[in-house]
Amino acid sequence: MKQFTSPPQHESRPGENTTDLLLGRLRANPSVPIFELAQDDGSYKPLSTADFIEQVKQVAKGMIAVGIESGDVVAILSRTRYEWALADWAVWWSGGISVPIYETSSPSQIQWIASDTAAKFVLVESNRHKEDVESVRGELPELADIGVLDDGILEALKARGAEVSDEDLEARRTSRRLDDIATIIYTSGTTGRPKGAELTHGNFVDTTRSALNLLGEQVLPPGSRLLMFLPLAHVFARLITVLAASWPVTTAFTADTKNLLPDLAAFRPTFLLAVPRVFEKVYNGAEAKAIAGGRGKIFTAASETASAYSIALSAGKVPFSLKAKHALFDKLVYGKLREAMGGQVQWAVSGGAPLGARLSHFFRGIGVTILEGYGLTETTAPISVNLPWDVRPGTVGPPLPGSTVSIDEGGEILVKGVMVFAGYHNNPEATAESLEDGWFRTGDLGTLDENGHLTITGRSKEVIVTAGGKNISPAQLEDQLRSHPLVSQCVVIGDQKPFVAAILTLDAEMLSTWLANNSLPEMTVAEAAKNEQVHAELQTVVDRANQSVSKAESIRAFEVIDSDFTEENGYLTPSLKLKRNVVVKDLAEIIEKIYSGEKPAS
Repeated sequence: MKQFTSPPQHESRPGENTTDLLLGRLRANPSVPIFELAQDDGSYKPLSTADFIEQVKQVAKGMIAVGIESGDVVAILSRTRYEWALADWAVWWSGGISVPIYETSSPSQIQWIASDTAAKFVLVESNRHKEDVESVRGELPELADIGVLDDGILEALKARGAEVSDEDLEARRTSRRLDDIATIIYTSGTTGRPKGAELTHGNFVDTTRSALNLLGEQVLPPGSRLLMFLPLAHVFARLITVLAASWPVTTAFTADTKNLLPDLAAFRPTFLLAVPRVFEKVYNGAEAKAIAGGRGKIFTAASETASAYSIALSAGKVPFSLKAKHALFDKLVYGKLREAMGGQVQWAVSGGAPLGARLSHFFRGIGVTILEGYGLTETTAPISVNLPWDVRPGTVGPPLPGSTVSIDEGGEILVKGVMVFAGYHNNPEATAESLEDGWFRTGDLGTLDENGHLTITGRSKEVIVTAGGKNISPAQLEDQLRSHPLVSQCVVIGDQKPFVAAILTLDAEMLSTWLANNSLPEMTVAEAAKNEQVHAELQTVVDRANQSVSKAESIRAFEVIDSDFTEENGYLTPSLKLKRNVVVKDLAEIIEKIYSGEKPAS
């Protein structure tokens, strides 16, 4: 097996837990506000670390007062907001285990997670969420109470805990150690029933310290600002929120991505955390706006120059002529794009799905370096990340300090180290399948270069084997198809079929702009799905994607449908991953139509 190890750069004490990260920040950097809280007038009010810890202690005392014991589970079901983070830290301070539940979860999903973890207390955002929990309460014998954030449950807990002593609280805080479970995060469930990944305090403490030792000074210098808009129920957002709270970073929260641009302008972050779809939207929106304003050719030239500039940076030498063009476009285009993201963003981390070299080079070329990383729920988010001083677009960088990545004979990525989870909750069979001698089998396929940089090539469970025996990973084609403004989602098919095909959905938000830019009348998504000019444009997208693969792997036919793949209709996970098996099953008739027609010409 080919493998690469990044040695550890720190050593944590066995008796520590996540709360020690927060106390360490208070000692080392008491002056940098830990959060800024959005006010009704659109401004932000700073909150000191000392004041935040005092609030955490008060809520934790309230949890003790209502009967939460060390090791008890408190579930949190809410959109991303300050109270989510406050509740999370309070659960840990009281010695409890916090279990996130996506606020979009159905009652049956809530019932499964709350019953599997024997949740004693559930904190929900609104009365609508409370009703969902109440509807399955009869199947939750361990559940003692439900608290509603919108109704002031955290303030009520503060009042309830007034009689709990500081000594009792400190005993509770220190009752948990590195080896103890801190949280149980349920996988998004692209296949089957979600499994609960048990992440320890050591996973959070050591992964946080490993990442900060490696990247903190350069990517998050003291005073950095983070706007968190990803769901805190997802491990990626959760880990970064803990990391930012452990370091002199100021974080703000926004629950509604529809307000993202105004929030970026108001808060002016220096650092962003996002999934590739967010960066695709920024690029596609800027391109569409430029075309609508008659500046399409300028944008295209600026985009090509940005990518060329980034490629030259990677090569170690930027020609003078390219520097001059880049400086010109910085005034005409790049500065405006950076301003749309708040004007101060220099660094971003992308995860959850492959970003692709095209977007990576473009954003780096405009002055926003995206460090693409890779990880899973079972690895406390990051396994590897690109390094600021050695950015290699198309790769996800070397493993974090304290870990080893290996590629087995079948090309599967295995990882061992500080971030690897303890196992699946109440599921020893799944644990045994995934963990062996400390090695976690990721289910992803990849390659390692001589410097340990990891490249993801696909998922082992998603590999398509055509009728001709050709093995194809659909991710590369799908990433390129989604890069076009017209395409919202897609699925590449062809397992046990004579050729590769694709099903595309249209981006309803971008459709009107694209139609106007191409002198076409306004039409619905259903009408556009049947329109010849739309199909012709999508054919060029498919043709361009096919240039990146061999002839046997190329898409020979495609179908456009008039509905989208969304979390609401069950085709995407909350982290926007495609539930491929569900899509293929539900669209069986469309797939049959593709393959029952005349075989495309070779």
